[in-house]
Amino acid sequence: MKNTQIIQEKRIGHAGSGMAVLLGVILGYILLTFLMIWSIIANNGEGGLLTFVCIVLLGILWIPLLGLRVLKPQEALVLTLFGNYTGTLVGPGFFFVNPFSSSFNPAARTKLGQSSDVDGGTPLVRSQSKSSSQNIELVSKKISLKVMTLSNGRQKVNDVLGNPVDIGIAVMWRVTDTAKAVFCVDNFKEYLSLQCDSAVRSIVKKYPYDVAPNIDTTGDGIADDGSLRGSSEVVVNRIKEELQEKVTDAGLEILDARITYLAYSPEIAAVMLQRQQASAVIDARKMIVDGAVGMVEMALERLNENQTVVLDEERKAAMVSNLLVVLCGNHDAQPIVNSGSLY
Repeated sequence: MKNTQIIQEKRIGHAGSGMAVLLGVILGYILLTFLMIWSIIANNGEGGLLTFVCIVLLGILWIPLLGLRVLKPQEALVLTLFGNYTGTLVGPGFFFVNPFSSSFNPAARTKLGQSSDVDGGTPLVRSQSKSSSQNIELVSKKISLKVMTLSNGRQKVNDVLGNPVDIGIAVMWRVTDTAKAVFCVDNFKEYLSLQCDSAVRSIVKKYPYDVAPNIDTTGDGIADDGSLRGSSEVVVNRIKEELQEKVTDAGLEILDARITYLAYSPEIAAVMLQRQQASAVIDARKMIVDGAVGMVEMALERLNENQTVVLDEERKAAMVSNLLVVLCGNHDAQPIVNSGSLY
């Protein structure tokens, strides 16, 4: 993301005490009320100049109350005055700022999807309507500096072999520069969610779901350092690095990323399961055959060493065939006792 003008964050370190201003306003109302009553009594029930002045001051004394701000730990408030950025108020306390300054946070009504909200097809970012009666905090202009989690919904991505894969990512992030977050992008929460989708697609398409012996991963633009299933740490680190590069100019820091869901898409899941089962059966059969051949060789060597039975080539072939059938069969062998001659 390229911005022609990057606004640097300015921390307000000299905000006035909100409690002192509040007490001053309360005392001012009490004093003006007393003076107004005294003026009316002194003028025999008729209002004079002093009464008029007291009424005017009572009408405008509430204006300083507009400059009172309350912040909790790990909260910030971006302030603007007639469209100009004046600074960011950070830190817990009760503060007084210019009454005509306003708070600015375009993402105030946007809620990122959490892990409990994520399901297939559920939006990750929701904008709350102004008429919503839920949680007044959603319309607060304060910016949280806490570590937050974006639980990205499952999305379908084609891996390097073109197989559709469903993958979900959880990203831990926080705001590090409030000025960039609110002025450099339209909505930093929506921006983060979209860039997360983009980073996941960009990285996942370079990896196979699983590594097979006949897969060549040395081509142009194809990762050669593992698979999605076997090298999840490598994959999420690359996603984290690419995502951090995209959101740095938005004043965001990516702290960690984790794969929360990984599976073949439903349309090919059954076929891939059959493929895995076939591969497992082939490997098992290969192991059984290798063991059976070794046992047959050992049996023939022992018989030759001890001269227990002298077998010609034809009888050896028959014995090998019978042993392989017994050792490689799926069912237990049922021996047949021959009481006569072999010929």
